[in-house]
Amino acid sequence: MTSAHAPVLRLASITKRFGPLTANDSISFDLAAGEVIALLGENGAGKTTLMNILFGHYVADEGTVEVFGTALPPGDPRAALDAGVGMVHQHFTLADNMTVLENIALGTESPWRLSFDRRRATARIRALATDFGLEVDPAATIAALTVGERQRVEILKALYRDARILILDEPTAVLTPIETEALFATLRKLVAKGLSIIFISHKLNEVLAISDRVLVLRSGKLSGERRTAGATRQELAALMVGQEVNPPAVPEVARGPVLLKLYGVSTGRNGTRQRLDDVSLKLIGGEITGLAGVSGNGQAALADLIAGLEKPVAGTVEIADQTVDDWSPRTALSAGIARIPEDRHAVGTIGDMSVAENVVIEQYRSPSFSKRGFLDWKAARSFAEELIRDYDVKCPSPEARIRLLSGGNMQKLILGRALDPDPSVILANQPTRGLDVGAISYVHGRLLAARQRGAAILLISEDLEEIMALSDRIIVMSKGRLSVPSARGERSVRDIAELMAGHG
Repeated sequence: MTSAHAPVLRLASITKRFGPLTANDSISFDLAAGEVIALLGENGAGKTTLMNILFGHYVADEGTVEVFGTALPPGDPRAALDAGVGMVHQHFTLADNMTVLENIALGTESPWRLSFDRRRATARIRALATDFGLEVDPAATIAALTVGERQRVEILKALYRDARILILDEPTAVLTPIETEALFATLRKLVAKGLSIIFISHKLNEVLAISDRVLVLRSGKLSGERRTAGATRQELAALMVGQEVNPPAVPEVARGPVLLKLYGVSTGRNGTRQRLDDVSLKLIGGEITGLAGVSGNGQAALADLIAGLEKPVAGTVEIADQTVDDWSPRTALSAGIARIPEDRHAVGTIGDMSVAENVVIEQYRSPSFSKRGFLDWKAARSFAEELIRDYDVKCPSPEARIRLLSGGNMQKLILGRALDPDPSVILANQPTRGLDVGAISYVHGRLLAARQRGAAILLISEDLEEIMALSDRIIVMSKGRLSVPSARGERSVRDIAELMAGHG
């Protein structure tokens, strides 16, 4: 895939500081035409900062960025776009109420001007879609598309703007294995036509499958570089975290009682979100139940139901064999249900509140943190300090705004908040999404420890490796309904992927 020609991209001695923190420390590398570089690193290693400098969102304190031999003016995203740099963010930047055509054209020309040639733009989108295996209807509204189709739109946006260098940030985080295979087929077609790609991911198998070269960042520095040919998962993981990372050991545990039961539960329509349709589920003490499914098939409704945020319109919810009539978040918390929410930024934390405030936010009325109706700040700070210590959170102080923490450290605090004190039922919704291998190993260890002491855990994940490694039972959700459970090892990855796609 690589080329012997001059580099299409060159970063030279990039340094970026945020106060006393050096996020990027004199980083230099080149990208060749038709080359795929994988960028690895722990959460907080500096990957996002580096890409934001390349794309013009940040200005480096030192160093330069050259694209096709020309220096990019710092802090100018338009200059990066005009130079042929495109970026597909992990969290898509699409307007749900607009069509595919309107989203793609927006930013290059106004799709509502009389001079806008919709027929020509549609023909160009269709041609790009055909050439690169990115089939999608230009007239479709974004809200009606699957996650995989939305990602195709993001890539088409970049190609429509004549991108020759493509940055992909965690592009497979919400894709099924079948969708990932289709994405990789597209990337190979792009590379064959001369595009160069920077691929940011924590999934080492995918890095080894798609890249030519791997760059590893650690603590803001370029700590290692490897040709992909001959590299191993273990070697790359060790480069990322500085030590060997082993897969989780799942010991045998005696099964306990049914701690939460849903019987024939359906939920009402909530906007465009998939509703639950006659769902029955048992969560058993000492067991991890893995729930796989393509994003948007009802997992969000199920998670909200278990957390008390959604009420059933049919069916029953039972806690320890007792039917609960008044189901609410307070009822769920009182019943010992803890949650690790899917989106740590939008739902799991309040960015402008302190670490201490965030870790007690679901317990502030409890006697542990409340005195005569007022928050006990001393107790809140003490609890935050305990979590920072016990969960190895890299954090300046309990008073620090939580939005300043890396994703991995934020997730550790959410994990600590959920698991301390020991809950009976744990809703772990995408608990390791976007985390590095070291943080993933840590989260897995904590969930397994909770399983060992008898908690019932519902693990909702789009990462099939995670589901199959940790789960005692596996179920698949498709179009708001659950499959028949299967025991660990009973179904293959391909079998589960087929169920996720609605087949079988």
